[in-house]
Amino acid sequence: MKIFESKKSLKFAKKIRFEDKIFFVLEGVYEPAEDTFLIADHLKVNGHVLEIGTGCGILSVLIANKAESVIATDININAARCAKLNAEINGVSEKINIVVGDLLRPFKENHLFDTILFNAPYLPDERGEKRESKNLIDYAWSGGRDGRNVIDRFIKQAPKHLKAGGNILLVQSTLSNVKRTLDEFHELGLQTRIVDEQKFFFETITLIEAVKSKD
Repeated sequence: MKIFESKKSLKFAKKIRFEDKIFFVLEGVYEPAEDTFLIADHLKVNGHVLEIGTGCGILSVLIANKAESVIATDININAARCAKLNAEINGVSEKINIVVGDLLRPFKENHLFDTILFNAPYLPDERGEKRESKNLIDYAWSGGRDGRNVIDRFIKQAPKHLKAGGNILLVQSTLSNVKRTLDEFHELGLQTRIVDEQKFFFETITLIEAVKSKD
C-alpha cells in the first residue's frame, strides 16, 4: 500500500501518546477516544487476531508483538494509510497486514481468528442510511437510525470467522441497546459478558466479550 509522504502527512496530523508509543492521527481519521482506550486496557491476545475498524491503528500496533499474526481492516482508505504509517513509526509494519474493506467481507468463511476486536460505530444517526452524503470518517461513528446497523451485520458475520474457544471484544454504547447485542450473540451460541464500562452523562460505553465454545 502506498502511504502518504511522511513530511506532508505529519505536518497536519495530531500527535498522541499511549503507553510508550507515539501515534499520528491524519486528517479524515477517527481520533482515539474513551472507547478506544477502554478496549486497549483489556487487550490479552495471542494467536491470530483481526481488528475491524482499525482507525489510526493504535490497537493493532499495541498487540503486534503479542499475537502470532495481526490483520487490521478499515472501510476508510485514509484510516488504512494512517494505520500503515503508525505501524512503520512504531517498528511493527512487518507484523500487521492492513486491508481496506467492509467488516469481514474481505475474508473467506474458512479464514478463522482467535480474537476479533471491533470498536464499532454505535451512535444513532437521525439521517440513517438516507443521508445525501457520507464522509469517510462518518463510518467510524454512524450506526444508522438506531445505532445498530453495523453492529447487527458484524454479529451475523463474526462468529463464522472465530475459532473454537476464540473470543470477540466489541465496544458499543447503551444508546445502541447493549442487551440486544448480548441476546444476539447468545442466540448464535456464544457466551457473553460485560468486561468493563465507562459512564458519561448521557450514555455508558461498554466492552462486551463473546466467546465461542470449544465443543
